[in-house]
Amino acid sequence: MRVVQLEAEDDFDGWRAAARALAAARIPAQEVLWQIGGQRADLFGDAPITIEPMTSDPAPSLRVSRDFVHLASRAILHSDPERFSLLYALLLRCLDYPQVLRDRADRQMRRVLDLDQTIRRDMHKMRAFIRFREVPEGNDRRFVAWFEPEHHIVRANAPFFVGRFANMRWSILTPRGSIHWDTVSLAEGPAAQRGDAPGDDPVEGIWKAYYAAIFNPARLMTNAMIKEMPKKYWKNMPETALIPEMIAGARKRELGMIDQARAVPGKAHGSATISLLRDEAASCRRCPLWGPATQTVFGEGPHDAQVMVVGEQPGDQEDQAGRAFVGPAGEVFDRALAAVGIDRAHLYVTNAVKHFKFEPRGKRRLHARPNAGEVDACRWWVDQERALVRPKLVIAMGATAARALTGRTITIGQVRGTAIELGDGTPCWVTVHPSYLLRLPSHTDAAAEFDRYVADLQAAFASLEAVT
Repeated sequence: MRVVQLEAEDDFDGWRAAARALAAARIPAQEVLWQIGGQRADLFGDAPITIEPMTSDPAPSLRVSRDFVHLASRAILHSDPERFSLLYALLLRCLDYPQVLRDRADRQMRRVLDLDQTIRRDMHKMRAFIRFREVPEGNDRRFVAWFEPEHHIVRANAPFFVGRFANMRWSILTPRGSIHWDTVSLAEGPAAQRGDAPGDDPVEGIWKAYYAAIFNPARLMTNAMIKEMPKKYWKNMPETALIPEMIAGARKRELGMIDQARAVPGKAHGSATISLLRDEAASCRRCPLWGPATQTVFGEGPHDAQVMVVGEQPGDQEDQAGRAFVGPAGEVFDRALAAVGIDRAHLYVTNAVKHFKFEPRGKRRLHARPNAGEVDACRWWVDQERALVRPKLVIAMGATAARALTGRTITIGQVRGTAIELGDGTPCWVTVHPSYLLRLPSHTDAAAEFDRYVADLQAAFASLEAVT
């Protein structure tokens, strides 16, 4: 057994020199044991045998691609105790089979790539979540930050902070070591504890007040926020200490806003409230669909309409115009309303999803069905529309609309032509989406399917007349 001692957990240069020497001798990976500093590799053996790193290239055949060197230099920062052996085994394979670096299906390569991805993420979190606090030092100032990395990234991340805060004297303290910058040179220090870092400074009070003031409960996406900023980082940033309380009160604030809007009488006020909600939705970021879409397509119609019609999502023409049901499906919907004898101007018409989801095909944008996550993310807006309009009847056109209204998967064939009760007791009639009629196969009796669609709408409106 060959035992190699490295100076530190992130000693890539030491690992690289030793790995080259071992690989030149074609020592199998299972015969090499890697350890840090004075660790004893074998509790029952003699003193470890140390291989001295070679100072020159032992053989031209040991040349490997830069991709491997860059990959290994990051993956070695991981806290996985098997990383040195894993990288050495991969090095041996690269000597005989260089293509392994491009084989994403290879189990060993996949594992190293996972280490690399984890390190990239940890380095990003450190750069994003560092918060410096001012510490007076005589007539000068120093800024100190505390961070708890998961892996051995402190030294590797130092150049970023030197470049970003070149003219500032700072220290970053972590349980895995510390770095100090005096505007001229960078120095390393020992591991630190949380108590070694300063507490709040006066500026943080202003920052907390600002952060709390701009918090918008309508845009709260707790799961997405925790994914990007895990809870373990919250205690180290001044503003995130406010997050638990703000999350707990978010829903209460939403309901309070709605109740306050309802308490003010007058049609003009109701119309203005819908308008404010529409303005708020214009900057919605609850799901990624806002990115490629042209704009948010919100509902429209009287704020006190007795009937609300909910479709799936805007199409290409709706995305361009910013209005619901103005494309081919909208034409089918309008024809059906005319057959029933209903004026669309009396309806509040909206969609379950407010942004157009599509797949580009050359210059065309083809409709793509929203997934459950996107529907659920947009459900908040539909709920607010219903809370403000308070319709006596809701018509869901298509399975997506039914899911947005009920929160569960609905099979159209099982509920079509009957009313189901929503959570607040409002009756909801479910029918097909008018775009379904446009996609019917040529052998289908399109006229009969259209008549059935009209009959669904007729039954729904008739049920409203029976109640009123």
